[in-house]
This record gives sequence, structure tokens and C-alpha cells, in this order.
Amino acid sequence: MEKRFSSLTQIRQQLSEAKLTLPELVDYYLSRIEVYRHLNAFLEVFEQEAREAAAVIGKKISEGRAGKLAGMVIAIKDNIVYKGHASTASSKILQGFESLFSATVVERLLAEDVIIIGRTNCDEFAMGASNENSAYGPVLNALDESRVPGGSSGGSAVAVQADMCLAALGSDTGGSIRQPAAFTGLYGMYPTYGVVSRWGLIAFASSFDQIGPFTSSVSDMALLLSIITGADEHDATMYQRPALQMEINTEQKPLRIAYIKDCLEHEGLDPQIRSATETLISKLEQKGHEVKGIGFPYLDNMVPCYQVLTTAEASSNLSRFSGLTYGYRSAAATDLESTFKKSRTEGFGTEVKRRIMLGTFVLSSDYYDAYYTKAQKIRQLIRSKTLDIFKDFDVILTPTTSTPAFKIGEKSSNPVAMYLADLFTVQANLAGIPALSFPYATHPENGLPIGMQLMGNSFSEAMLLNLAQSIAE
Repeated sequence: MEKRFSSLTQIRQQLSEAKLTLPELVDYYLSRIEVYRHLNAFLEVFEQEAREAAAVIGKKISEGRAGKLAGMVIAIKDNIVYKGHASTASSKILQGFESLFSATVVERLLAEDVIIIGRTNCDEFAMGASNENSAYGPVLNALDESRVPGGSSGGSAVAVQADMCLAALGSDTGGSIRQPAAFTGLYGMYPTYGVVSRWGLIAFASSFDQIGPFTSSVSDMALLLSIITGADEHDATMYQRPALQMEINTEQKPLRIAYIKDCLEHEGLDPQIRSATETLISKLEQKGHEVKGIGFPYLDNMVPCYQVLTTAEASSNLSRFSGLTYGYRSAAATDLESTFKKSRTEGFGTEVKRRIMLGTFVLSSDYYDAYYTKAQKIRQLIRSKTLDIFKDFDVILTPTTSTPAFKIGEKSSNPVAMYLADLFTVQANLAGIPALSFPYATHPENGLPIGMQLMGNSFSEAMLLNLAQSIAE
């Protein structure tokens, strides 16, 4: 098979015309995984299972009783649990752990006859912007192997980028889907907080985390969102509403689009990304949309606010990994206290320990009001001011990232520089609104992808996808 498939529609067409069988498709993806094993995108490949599923689902297709996702081969990030399979969040502390249940999103995908081909590498406990923090080594960008794919969902992004599967699931806490999507030339969505169940997602920061897809097409993104969204009795933080209706129709009425001038004027923004954004603004105006620059003076407050709140939640969430009941236990432990101390010291990586300690600090009684309480107030301010924008506009436009994919090791010794990689993406997580990164241009100096970000009010995922599709046409 020579042709790369960019959508399930293409695959289903080939299957219906008997030009392709599902077992052949799975074999193709397995061969790609083998060829690109050095990119380190996959931690485990479910080779036998995928082949068995292909035979069963192929029969269902021929009998006309297959689900909506029959023909789709997908990968899942290593922090999304799958019954009977290892789930480690790319951390040594969960070494040997096998899940007793499947995440709600996994169950919903399997019910529609998806084939899960493996679990993908990520920054440990989804903490990172480069996929260099995994206990199992960094993931390499398939376009330039000296560069990062972005994080934390870098393995999922590269699995799709290098055509090792059609789509993948990641998780996004501050940009962990959208930033890798921008670095690898894909579509990546952070859905409205509370429309996708977090049941079965190994928690980093519970009030920020959302599962979302990586795809090569708008149609696949819309299809996956229509299946993984919707109320779930296992997750009390969800909106109790049906799955999103995701009709794609690029014949949109003119939209009112705001771009944040503070982003375009930011000193850290790559000049070529600024130029691409300005070109996009002109294109949108030519299509009949009303585009206007607005001020948002909270840009430099967002990453510090995000770091205080997410590290606090991580400190609480990761306290369950003790070395007592499952996962890694230090061989040097001699009593209860040393089991806790040594297992966590040896089991967690440097970045995770840094964030746990920061979170414990901001939650301590002496500093709680000075940091945590103040950050919560700033979050409410940012959410309020963001929602105010939607009183006058339909969409907020920014670049997804301030630079293209950076070199491996370039920022790893400077945590602050790494945290600032999320500068344009954290706003959506702080406000709980949907945000889409879509591939827009290629950097003229290094040939790397440039992604643009569209943010909308709650439940506006379909509008964002329609706009992205119309831009691509």
C-alpha cells in the first residue's frame, strides 16, 4: 500500500471497493510502526489483538453491521487506561500496573469498532511540553529527528504524523494536545471542559485535564468528538448533556473573529509565525469574516497562574502512588516510612518531583493564601475576561505556539523556558473553553509546521472545525 490515508472516509471507500481489506490495513500500520520504532512513539504495540480485531470487524463490515469507526486504527496515550493492558503514564512508579477497567472513552471507541493498535509514549504523568520527561526516553519528531514533537502527548502526535495509525487520543492540561499538533502538522482539539469523561484518565490536574483527538482531517476530528463526548455517570464533573452534534458544513455565515494583539506583539513570537498569522487574518477578511485585534493584558499572568494551580492539584492527585498497593516499590525499603520515601523518590522523575514539591509548597498553611487562593482568583478573572470576549466575538484567534518545534535538549535545563512553551494555549484550559490547533503553514526557514489556534465559547467545537475546514479550502 503506497497511499497514506488522511481520513476514515478514504479508508471506507477503499474497503467498499474491495481495493483494501482491514487485515491489510492493520499490517500496513504495523509495518510503519516497525520502520519508525526509533522515533519511540509507542511504548507497547497490541499486534496480535489488532490483527484479531481486524478479522472480526472486517467480517462485520462485509455483513453491513459495523460501527461508525470500523476501519479506523487508533493509538491511545499511556495515561488512558485500557482493561487488561499496562498503563504507566510513562512513569517508573506505575511499573507493572495493569488496569482492571477501561476508560469511558476507550469503551465508547471500541463499541463503534475502532481498532486500538497500541499505547503511546508521553511526558511522565503528562507533565511537560517536549516529551523529554518520559521514563522511557524522548519521542522524536518525524519531520526532523533532532527536534521535539511537543508534549505531553508527543507519542500520540508522532504516531499519526508518521502514519503509524490514522488517529490517536491524547490529553490536554495546558496545551498537551494542541502544542504537539502544531509541532507535527496535525489537527488537535482541547474540548470544552466537562464534555469528555475523565473516567479512566490518570489524573494530573483534574480541573484542567481533558482527553481529545489527534487527526489528519477535520472529518475524523468531528467523528471522534461525536463519539467520545456526552454524559458519563462515572464523572461527576461533566455536563449532563448528550454527545456533541458535529455536522461539518463550511458554508458558514460570516463570523466575528478577535485576534489577541498581545500575542502578536509578544517578544518571544517567531517573526515567521507572526507573518503567517497576519496572512491568515487577511485571508479571513477576504472570506467575509469580521476580524479585529483586541487587548488581553493578562497574557503574562496565565502561565504562573496555571503552574500554581496544576502543581497543587498534582501534589494531591499523585499522593496515591505510595509503593504499597501497586506499581513500583523500592527494593531498599525497610519499613512503612521508607517505603513511601524511597519508592516515590526512585519512582518519580525529576520534573514530576519538582511539580509535586511546588504544589505541596503552595498548598502549605503558610503560603496557601499567598499563592493558591490568589491563583484561583486570577483564574476566575481570566475566565471571566475570556467569556466577556464572546459577548462581541464568535472566535478568538492566536498562533498555537510562539516558535516551531525546538531542538531536543534546547530547553530541558531551563524549566521556566519550557513552561512558557504553553504561553498561548493555557488560556483555554484556565477558562474551560474549546480550542483547536490546525495546520496552517510551513516555516520558510526550516520547513517545520506552523499551527494556528481557534478558541470558542463552550460547546462551539463544530463551529471551530467548520472554520478550520473553510480556511484549508
